[in-house]
Amino acid sequence: MFNIMPEQLPIVTYGNKVLRKKTKPVTEISDDLIALIDNMFYTMHEADGVGLSAPQINENISVALVDISHDEKYKDVKPLILINPEILETHGESVYKEGCLSFPELRGDVNRPKKIYLRYYDLDMKEIKEEFDELQARVIQHEIDHLNGKLFIDYFTLDMLTESKLLLSNIKKRNIDTRYPILK
Repeated sequence: MFNIMPEQLPIVTYGNKVLRKKTKPVTEISDDLIALIDNMFYTMHEADGVGLSAPQINENISVALVDISHDEKYKDVKPLILINPEILETHGESVYKEGCLSFPELRGDVNRPKKIYLRYYDLDMKEIKEEFDELQARVIQHEIDHLNGKLFIDYFTLDMLTESKLLLSNIKKRNIDTRYPILK
């Protein structure tokens, strides 16, 4: 059952242990899960995000959303609901400056595969295998990392981490301003 008015959920920020936990697979689609996904989409869009994973809203399930359609170049790309996603193959490499709603104001260069072949399930628990590239592949990988307890700062060089030390400390203490609610 979809919410009449979706709820903007608070986003978990760096320092919360839930971001380092591997999520549990989804075994069935319930009305509660559909409502949660509806709230996740609303939360992601209100925060101007392009991806959001369940751990980022304090849920220990393997669900991630990706929507890059705000970018003119990708305006025709449909939003994705990824349930129990798994990367089967990767190809190439590219470096891109990433950000994350769980790390307000922090951005850094991350090297990731350019193209991925992915298996995931849809809201009917139908298995889908699909290839993604460019920005969509990058965002999918970022969100799958969240489902596995890995964070984009894990890809940072020592110099990047050193430069980000004060901001990371402030994020950890929740001593930051955001345009969206964060979990205290």
